[in-house]
Amino acid sequence: MRDRRLTPADTIALLEATLEASQDGILVADLNRQVVYCNGQYLRMFGLTRELVARGVDAIVAAVLPQIENADYIVDRSQAVWSEPELEVADQVRFTDGRVFERFVVPHRLGGTIVGRVASFRDISQFARTQQALEQHRAFLEKAQEVGHIGSWVAELDGSDRLGWSVEAHRIFGVALGSFAGTSESFFARVHPADVETVRAASAGALADERPYDIEHRIIRSDGGVRWVNERADIVRDQTGRPLRMIGTVQDITDRRLLEDQLRQSQKMEAIGRLAGGIAHDLNNALTAIAGYSELALAEIPSDHIARADVEEIRRATERAGSVTRQLLAFSRKELLEPRLFNLNDTIGALGRLLARLLGTDIEVGTELAVDLPPILGDPGQVEQAVINLAVNARDAMPGGGHLMLSTALETLDEAAARANLPMAPGTYIVLRVTDDGHGMSAETQARIFEPFFTTKETGKGTGLGLSMVYSTLKQIGGFIFVTSEKGRGTTFRLYFKPSAARAPARAATIGSSTARGAETVLVVEDESAVRNLVASSLRTEGYRLLLASSAEEALELADTVAGPIHLLLTDAIMPGKSGIELANLLIKKREALRVIIMSGYTEETLTGLESNAELLQKPFSPKDLRLRVRAALDQRSEHSR
Repeated sequence: MRDRRLTPADTIALLEATLEASQDGILVADLNRQVVYCNGQYLRMFGLTRELVARGVDAIVAAVLPQIENADYIVDRSQAVWSEPELEVADQVRFTDGRVFERFVVPHRLGGTIVGRVASFRDISQFARTQQALEQHRAFLEKAQEVGHIGSWVAELDGSDRLGWSVEAHRIFGVALGSFAGTSESFFARVHPADVETVRAASAGALADERPYDIEHRIIRSDGGVRWVNERADIVRDQTGRPLRMIGTVQDITDRRLLEDQLRQSQKMEAIGRLAGGIAHDLNNALTAIAGYSELALAEIPSDHIARADVEEIRRATERAGSVTRQLLAFSRKELLEPRLFNLNDTIGALGRLLARLLGTDIEVGTELAVDLPPILGDPGQVEQAVINLAVNARDAMPGGGHLMLSTALETLDEAAARANLPMAPGTYIVLRVTDDGHGMSAETQARIFEPFFTTKETGKGTGLGLSMVYSTLKQIGGFIFVTSEKGRGTTFRLYFKPSAARAPARAATIGSSTARGAETVLVVEDESAVRNLVASSLRTEGYRLLLASSAEEALELADTVAGPIHLLLTDAIMPGKSGIELANLLIKKREALRVIIMSGYTEETLTGLESNAELLQKPFSPKDLRLRVRAALDQRSEHSR
């Protein structure tokens, strides 16, 4: 069969058939905006007829424009197409019904001369919808990461060192979008130098041994701030097991670690507090005996006796030791508190005058007191002691003299400020600032200053209890304390108190000076023989009939042998076996008129669980205090029995 050359008519027919078979809509127009050719797909895509198309481009635009979502843009670009012969256009036509056509417009040339325009249209609606869904999904994912403070990253393992971060990862590292170099080395440049090798080892271990990549480390943000992050990752491998990429998450856990550190510190303080309370309990028993026998001895020693001065010194030493036990009990939150409403300005104003004398002439003490501060519910004596401790530390930090400023203010903390001062909650606080211009403290010292027995002073010049006492005092009344210091720039302690609208509690009535003598029966229960014998010596000379027992069990047996009344139970709170509270409850069931005095170095918590009214006699006590309290309790019993 011989080849036949195509005639011009055949060529045109072939080209038209080809264009009609295309899935793209084709439109050809001359420079007069008249349509030279359009295929059937173009008519179907725009819903046009050949009669309308024959009227020219302007008629087509008028018919189609109401359906176009981005009509203003399309009109502007169409005008440019006809005014600029060389212009080529690649854009999108968006319809109000959601369809999207991709449009290409190029000059139509014949023999190098532009004679019109050729436009092609491709329906990309499904692709656009898919793209839109992907963009929406990515936006949701980015928002979820922002809410959860969890970023994501992808590290390519093809040797390119490429690393991609999500928006939240940029935010966690404090890096602006577009400014991250996108390499593993640029990531390691932001890892804390002390943690770089640990992170590299974890990454290498995950690759070599398929170990889980789960690590906590520090980063240095672009603003210089140090944060803790947790990173977890998994490795994507191909069918042969070759690693392709590592995909991971990064979460800022700085706040969590701060809370964990504070919890550990709180648990440590609680444990040491229990130890301190136990030590103080045993020490109070010994001090009660020493102080009591010293007082009894002084009553018998003439004023000119050679030993009197020595005994008086023993009594004074006992009083000083008693102040140490009170510190220990305050630290363990078991000291007898006297909470009442008081004005912090009044306390600081009086302290300012006292500290001026206490600290010496080379320390200038100043006060700046805010007006109209609300009251605080707490023990003003403990607050005074806390401020004195801070002032003494400030004096030691200014060996050559300096300035100490006490200032008060009413401040409101918002959410951001509260997060910066964990574990405080947002709200209004009374703030006391104690500021000195001494030598300051390093960050390491600041991290430990509230630990019990931690001190930077020379051996023999500090117990290390001062600032831990301040910490405990603030904690007891629901307050907080923070420190800001810099080497060579001084120190500021900030003490936060919650304002109170509560009424001041009623104060205990003062025991009068009634006669201490009596003839009633008193059951004395004390496991420490020295204290038991002191009580017996103090009361026996006043005419009381005494029943002595060293335990609750012995006291119960002894009480069963007494036919007559027992007027008063004087018992230690904590003993081996049954406690003083348990003993009192058992005896009250048998002897309803029994009065009870509990001896303890602890607080009113000692009386918890007692089924009847009782009094607390705090150790250490003197024989005189003991006799007055016993007499008062018995006199109250007599009044109730009338």
